[in-house]
Amino acid sequence: MDKLKRAFKLLVLLGVLVGLFALALRWRTHRAFAGRAHRNVAGVPVESQSRVAIVFGAGLWRGGGPSPVLYDRIAAAAELYRSGKVGKLLLTGDNRFHNYNEPAVMRDTALRLGVPAPDIVLDYAGRRTYDSCYRAREIFGVRQAVLVTQAFHLDRALYLCTALGIDSHGLAADRRAYPRRSRFWWQAREIPATLSAWGDLHLCHPTPILGEKMPIAEMRQAK
Repeated sequence: MDKLKRAFKLLVLLGVLVGLFALALRWRTHRAFAGRAHRNVAGVPVESQSRVAIVFGAGLWRGGGPSPVLYDRIAAAAELYRSGKVGKLLLTGDNRFHNYNEPAVMRDTALRLGVPAPDIVLDYAGRRTYDSCYRAREIFGVRQAVLVTQAFHLDRALYLCTALGIDSHGLAADRRAYPRRSRFWWQAREIPATLSAWGDLHLCHPTPILGEKMPIAEMRQAK
């Protein structure tokens, strides 16, 4: 019984330590990338016209349309494109299930918002933020990017893409008042998600689904 109590106490202590580390990591990530997270298109610096906007998937409605969060990401990216600060949109999302094609819905939405089809590139294997950033570099040859997502997710996306070799700025796509309960859940979820990102970068080094290289720079030249 005493051994069980000691083991339980050790597990509790370990859990507390992991939790404190996760909180500290989340805070540090936010502080480290605050200067690269911009609230509007006007704040995004013009550094290179070869930059790509990476737009992360955020789920579809049951009817097949984009969720409000996803729509806002695409709308923000379309505005960024019209400003001339990026030349291509890389729409990255999940397509692993039957009748669930996130990138295709993202493309259709971007087209309706006035982005020309030749300047839209789809990544069908962006199952996680880590996968999207990894594939952006390895498959699509992205070296400079503006990451388009909501503010709650932007720190982690900047952390991952920067660590994986992409010089990144971020554009917050908060274009409406989201429900308070959702905002609380999103912020809470980012604590373990940032810890998981740290583990992927420094411990596990997973390799996502890869495939044929399709450098976006060559697509631009061909155009």
